[in-house]
Amino acid sequence: MIRDYRSFLVINPFGIGDCLFSTPLLQCLRSRYPSARIYFLCNKKCYPVMSGHPLVEKAFVYERDEFVAAWNKSIFTWLSKAAGFISEIRRERIEVCLDLSLNTQYGFYAYLAGIPNRLGLDYKKRCFFLNKKKLIDGFLGRHVADFYLSVVEFLGLETGQYPMSVGIDARDRDWARGWLQASGIGAAQTIVGIAPCGGDSFGPNACIRRWPAEYYSSLISHLRSTYDAAVLVFAGPRESEDVAGIIRASGEKEGVYDLSSVTLGQTIALISHCTLFIGNDTGALRFADALQKKLIAFYGPADDNVYGPYPPDPVRKIVLRSDVECSPCYRNFRLPVCAHDRACMRNIPVETACAAVKKALEDRS
Repeated sequence: MIRDYRSFLVINPFGIGDCLFSTPLLQCLRSRYPSARIYFLCNKKCYPVMSGHPLVEKAFVYERDEFVAAWNKSIFTWLSKAAGFISEIRRERIEVCLDLSLNTQYGFYAYLAGIPNRLGLDYKKRCFFLNKKKLIDGFLGRHVADFYLSVVEFLGLETGQYPMSVGIDARDRDWARGWLQASGIGAAQTIVGIAPCGGDSFGPNACIRRWPAEYYSSLISHLRSTYDAAVLVFAGPRESEDVAGIIRASGEKEGVYDLSSVTLGQTIALISHCTLFIGNDTGALRFADALQKKLIAFYGPADDNVYGPYPPDPVRKIVLRSDVECSPCYRNFRLPVCAHDRACMRNIPVETACAAVKKALEDRS
């Protein structure tokens, strides 16, 4: 017999991609518990995305750096901050926690917040405070979203397969419409979104995850000359110089737009207008996937069967990768030093990407 719970807390403290990989789990919970309250715990960067998700009642923020700063100031400062954080969760009287953090502390916080049913994934036997846990050796052999979905088996539910999803704030939707109109981009024009940067989760090795900048410049020229497309280039504010260099090298004086200064909400709203989205393994690519856009995605160090578009769909989603023996090399959350100068990404020719664009834009299915 499946028990009717009234409230859930899903914990995922990782990046935007991981949080969006959690949304099929949210869909699964909603399908079985249509009136339940669903809460989400994430980091500060992901908060605007998850707090605005249509299935999330409320999002809680845990920012590790802020807790470390409080600890460094004094133990009393840390205790005060931790007590406030735990009290905020406790007030909601949540019945079930689904912990996707693979770490000890989040289950401990759920325990202190009085959540009686604590379920989740257990990596390296770290998750002492979970009542029921699924021991894993890492994300291998199947998609991350499927690992996350598997936690509902503890509730007696079948996992099934659910799409990713994301919300669009009404103000951001209005802003995007206004921006497109002010930029002279008509509804009938082909709009192609591009995410040429990203890879923050790889830290200083982020460039390993990127298709070469000069390739993107050539692709932009092709999109403008062949399809007269409006090209929207998305990136984070710290990547504005990279974006400016890519656009400058394309030689295009108009029809290409640097959107590295817009907010996450505005990014999502603009992507919703794209005909096609092209990018590296980034959060922006996940937004496009969740918005059911046609995709062309470049993969090298990461396994697209584990971290790629979800669920797989060879008609709507084209994944490009090269046949390099050492790829994928990112396993069990570790990235080895690249001894081949990013051959896995460099060996994906611009011509291959142009052929994928032709297929995507001319396929009306």
